[in-house]
Amino acid sequence: MNKILIFTATYNEAENISKLIEEIFKNLQNVDILIVDDNSPDNTHEIVKTLSLNNKNIILKKREKKLGLNSAHIFGYEYALQNKYEKLITMDADLSHDPSEIPQMLKLLENYDFVIGSRYMEGGKNDMPTLRLILSILGNKFIKFILNLKNTEYTSSYRGFNIKNLTHFHFNQINSKGYSFFMETVFKINALGYKVFEFPIHFKNREFGKSKIPKIEIFRTFFNVIKIFLANKN
Repeated sequence: MNKILIFTATYNEAENISKLIEEIFKNLQNVDILIVDDNSPDNTHEIVKTLSLNNKNIILKKREKKLGLNSAHIFGYEYALQNKYEKLITMDADLSHDPSEIPQMLKLLENYDFVIGSRYMEGGKNDMPTLRLILSILGNKFIKFILNLKNTEYTSSYRGFNIKNLTHFHFNQINSKGYSFFMETVFKINALGYKVFEFPIHFKNREFGKSKIPKIEIFRTFFNVIKIFLANKN
């Protein structure tokens, strides 16, 4: 039987995390959920800890302080490798990603090495507020043009990894920090020649809590795209 790990990183998601876990188990059985929490001031980790007492498939890793989204994803990938999971799904914890789409991702991973949910391909939807939506669309188009890639989506964390096939890939190969981490991951997997597939998703705007994306990420992503382009020019 395939071992499947669902991963999400949390920081102040107390209003969302119980619902997310409930919806994942509603759509999937025989999966584990790994939650890496950066010592959320709203005690997200205490909610997860309580839930895990009655469900051995919920795994909580609480870190001492806010160490960053990229390091949480690196931790999650390494955990999946060490515990011999065959497939890994990564997603946001704010209910912007619909857990009902995970079964489709797992089915696609039978034929592909890496799958990514796209808000910008035909059939995709994005409920972001207008300004964020415009910046996201332009940012993804910029990445596509500069790095000469075929994907329509580079910044969403809603992804699936066929770990047993990705023998030459690891998150620790990604040098970008913050949200640029997601963009470089897509570039790296494409560069390694793995089979990549996009499928349309409906990205929902969070109802509770605040977005964690700092404004500096726009400039950081721009810088990192140019940096990757120059490093791979030859």
